[in-house]
Amino acid sequence: MELKLINEQGQEASRLQASDVLFGREYNEALIHQVVVAYQANARSGNRAQKDRAQVSHTTAKPFRQKGTGRARAGMSSSPLWRGGGRIFPNSPEENFSQKLNKKMYRAGMASILSQLAREDRLAVVDGISVDAPKTKLFAQKIKGMGYESVLVITDSLDENVYLASRNLPNVLVLEVNEADPVSLIRFPKVLMTKSALAKLEEILG
Repeated sequence: MELKLINEQGQEASRLQASDVLFGREYNEALIHQVVVAYQANARSGNRAQKDRAQVSHTTAKPFRQKGTGRARAGMSSSPLWRGGGRIFPNSPEENFSQKLNKKMYRAGMASILSQLAREDRLAVVDGISVDAPKTKLFAQKIKGMGYESVLVITDSLDENVYLASRNLPNVLVLEVNEADPVSLIRFPKVLMTKSALAKLEEILG
């Protein structure tokens, strides 16, 4: 599989040979969906909590007499049927949302995403990306000069100037290659990868 190698002006300089295992895989929508859902589920912290009828603050006095009022009988105001009552099946902070995903499935899903990005011409490779100073304006000008407005940048190692200059741009995300995830790859319309990151990615997922 050949990938587009661009220069700092965003123009295609040449074609770069890449692994067919990683960038020549068929599109598998079901697998990609499973990988994305599992990744998002495993990121959930499970810190929400609700109270059941034993935990809510209430009185044990009977709200009104049993007969003669015309209303349905009631014993406590903590009933789940009442406003301010406890939940029947409350959410617990110990709730576990994690999903098991085999390594082979994850690698195949990532390869399917990368292959589709390459087929749709949404993936490009650059020799390297850097800025002289940690200034957001400089990095924004560089990205715009390459023809990108919203882009995911994947590098081999995160340069401090690039990290500091990019973190305030809402439509740009810079990640190290070992932090690349399926959600970010799908989220951005364009993906820009350095040559060293490409080699490392092939080593990790190949």
